[in-house]
Amino acid sequence: MIQNDTIIALASPAGVGAIAVIRLSGENSISLVDRFFKSVRKNKSLLDQKTHTIHLGHIVNNNKILDEVLVSVFKNPNSYTGENVVEISCHGSIFIQQEIIQLFLQNGCRMADNGEFTMRAFLNGKMDLSQAEAVADVIASNSEASHQMAIQQMRGGITNELKELRGKLLDFAALIELELDFSGEDVEFADRTKFQELLTTISSVLKKLIDSFAFGNAMKNGIPVAIIGEPNVGKSTLLNALLNEEKAIVSDIAGTTRDAIEDEMIIDGVAFRFIDTAGIRETEDVVENIGIQKAYEKAEKAQLIIFLINAEKFTTDSPVFLQELELIKSRFPNKRVLTIANKIDKLDLKHKELLQQQVTDLILLSAKEKLGIDDLTNELISLVNIGALSNNETIVTNSRHFEALNNALESITSVQNGMDLGISSDLFAIDIRECLRHLGNITGEYDVDKDILGHIFSNFCIGK
Repeated sequence: MIQNDTIIALASPAGVGAIAVIRLSGENSISLVDRFFKSVRKNKSLLDQKTHTIHLGHIVNNNKILDEVLVSVFKNPNSYTGENVVEISCHGSIFIQQEIIQLFLQNGCRMADNGEFTMRAFLNGKMDLSQAEAVADVIASNSEASHQMAIQQMRGGITNELKELRGKLLDFAALIELELDFSGEDVEFADRTKFQELLTTISSVLKKLIDSFAFGNAMKNGIPVAIIGEPNVGKSTLLNALLNEEKAIVSDIAGTTRDAIEDEMIIDGVAFRFIDTAGIRETEDVVENIGIQKAYEKAEKAQLIIFLINAEKFTTDSPVFLQELELIKSRFPNKRVLTIANKIDKLDLKHKELLQQQVTDLILLSAKEKLGIDDLTNELISLVNIGALSNNETIVTNSRHFEALNNALESITSVQNGMDLGISSDLFAIDIRECLRHLGNITGEYDVDKDILGHIFSNFCIGK
């Protein structure tokens, strides 16, 4: 990608609006806009203006006024991209937007590629790679939780978490490399005890970050909640009650839902993806059996499972339902299963108390009458570990970071095993380099060899 040219793009959403923002970045962006900008103040040049200033005027082409605009000037290096940046705020007409963009395309600009402004910010050292990726997450965030995690990452969450440990590992890597240069003299520059302690600390941090991915990924994309149970228990009615719309078809005919129906809602800033599945029962219907198999597959992928029972039937045949509940829990031993008794509007107080005595943490509701829905949503929120968000803990949401962390942990484990076995430092030095490379992949610091050499020359004086 050419870095010394000038790029242009519409920075605001496409379509008609009150205003539109057109952004240019590149060494010549200010001088280029200055050619076609006529300030309301005569003889005012954008080139002579201070950075971070806004100017009222017109974009003029061959004495034809295209629009009255506000031009914002940001001079390098104090801009988003680290280059000269100009933002033109014009009226939101699609015709005006295209006229202005075409004017600059015909006079030395080119259209920016996807994400190129942020890529230039990364290449110019305005942010690291993980922060650049977080910009996209901020834009795509659809809940308070996903927004909070993206903001924390954009402020350097995972970078700050790993920076000090990576620096210490570089110091030891430099010492190990130095030992290899003096291998014939049988000397050790790196304190093995302290090195072991550092490896244990790094391993602990990496495991914590890796473990946070399941939670972070779910919070970012919406926590999947599968609603399962026998036919006609009220799964579709519950989905409709939660979403407050007729999303799923409700019928007295058993087996109406034959495919999974999904929709999302936000509860207290957290996105949940509710999945209405086919009723689970023994059947000869081939199509319905496929739906039942899909129900189990959806439950396997969900983080939470709602097992819905018919409160009326439970009071008359509780042993069967209790057995089914145990089967569900044994089938999904690593899942949190919420047991809900539906249709409680048809029960008296005595039978409600009987229900709660037989099933621990049972939630009573009537999806049809929308009774107890708040109890369910409150329970869902209580099961989500939002404390990590309020404590500003680093939570991994990016699958690329997750893969790099796993690879780094594997390399650290190899170093630890090698030291336990007493292998020579030249062998586990390879794994140290690999760990540094994987950690560097997260933030965009790829050149590990350069880092190690830099540490050697800055911390030691050899041959002087």
